[in-house]
Amino acid sequence: MDAVLTCMVAEKIGPGEMNGKLVQLVRENFAAEGAAAFRSASIAFYYALVALDLPKESGIIISALGPAWQYQAIVQLGYVPIVVDVDPETALVCADTVEAGIKQGGRLLLLHEALGFLPDMTALLALNIPIIEDISESIGAVFTEKSAGLFGVFSILGLEERDLLTAGGGAVLLAPNRREAIVLKKLVDEAPATDILPDINCALGYVQLKEMGRNTLLRREMNNLYIRSLLQGRHKTIIQAGDGIPAVYSFPVVLSSGYKEVKQYVSRKEIEIELAFAFSVAARLADTLDGCLNAKSLLMRCVLFPLYPRLGSANAAKIAKVLATLP
Repeated sequence: MDAVLTCMVAEKIGPGEMNGKLVQLVRENFAAEGAAAFRSASIAFYYALVALDLPKESGIIISALGPAWQYQAIVQLGYVPIVVDVDPETALVCADTVEAGIKQGGRLLLLHEALGFLPDMTALLALNIPIIEDISESIGAVFTEKSAGLFGVFSILGLEERDLLTAGGGAVLLAPNRREAIVLKKLVDEAPATDILPDINCALGYVQLKEMGRNTLLRREMNNLYIRSLLQGRHKTIIQAGDGIPAVYSFPVVLSSGYKEVKQYVSRKEIEIELAFAFSVAARLADTLDGCLNAKSLLMRCVLFPLYPRLGSANAAKIAKVLATLP
């Protein structure tokens, strides 16, 4: 809050010095050639599409469990969303589902790395389709010793309330490679100020990113505690497949019983849970979404238990006990 208050006192809350500092810090953390901070993930996505010069009405493949803004942005920007199903064990798209999307006319994959987990990136890259990563929930994850955010031609790091890092809004667009970074810089230099993330948000995002290492250790400790407790019951969580290390976004539990029953039980213990994919494409499209049976099942059965750095050891221990006794 000190960083935010400093911006307010200095009356420098629009795009300025802190925007540059946040962008530089992101570039250093990812060893990326370029980056830019925008007011929303949708705006960041727009600039990525302009930089790639993707023709209008092209098909863009998205996960049925990706955030609903992806579907809305694709339609609003004049493209065709191709919604594909997920693997039931990982809640992620896989090479088979993406290949099916390519056959339906998909020319770009907007890859949502749900709940901090990464798909088999080697298999996806072998499909030779451009990828824009959405690392809003997976920043810090690693696959084959390569960080999330460095696999695609661009990557979007959301900074909204429900993202792993939050600045009260906004998103950073990363360009891992020099060619895309040059195009992005030119577009940003010509962009209206109303597209660029204000300093007051950048100040909060800067501090969040600086503190990410310490917060990640706290999250991992709680995550390990939760997993040990959950193993005592009949429900399961999602596990990173293959040679990868996930980020700890929250704690997902895939229920073997009904959501209503579990919610009532944890409410009596003064614990709040929510459906993990309540704001997903599948939730928005509801009955109008054809197929995607795995996604629809996870939409109803996957819930998130509280897991964040300021939760504290006492509260984490309480949640762990409840996880072990879920009905």
